[in-house]
Amino acid sequence: MTSRFAQWTVDVHDVRRQAEFWSAALGYEIDYGDDGDAHLWPPDGGLSVWLQPTDVPKNGKNRDHPDLVAADGDVAREVDRLLALGATRTDVGQTGDEGFTVLADPEGNEFCVLHRRLPPAAPSR
Repeated sequence: MTSRFAQWTVDVHDVRRQAEFWSAALGYEIDYGDDGDAHLWPPDGGLSVWLQPTDVPKNGKNRDHPDLVAADGDVAREVDRLLALGATRTDVGQTGDEGFTVLADPEGNEFCVLHRRLPPAAPSR
């Protein structure tokens, strides 16, 4: 038996703003909870996102982060779209030769846009 990723959980200050950003970035539906959180559901049953409120400040670079790919393969256009949604370019020590672009969401949580297409579907077992 093995485990599988089911959800990416992020502590955030402004749940509504972060939900709007990540929902638009990923094409997910927002389900606001009764306790101030938000769950974002993918249309295809993939990895969900849970945004939970916190008062704790973010300190330094995230030790983990999501890597995104442009669904249509146009990385430059996808980076521009994410920037228009509220992402910012951020420097975590990259040299410029990497196979990804580093961005941050509106609260400074880093993520990458990989410079490659979606991987082929995994064979079923």
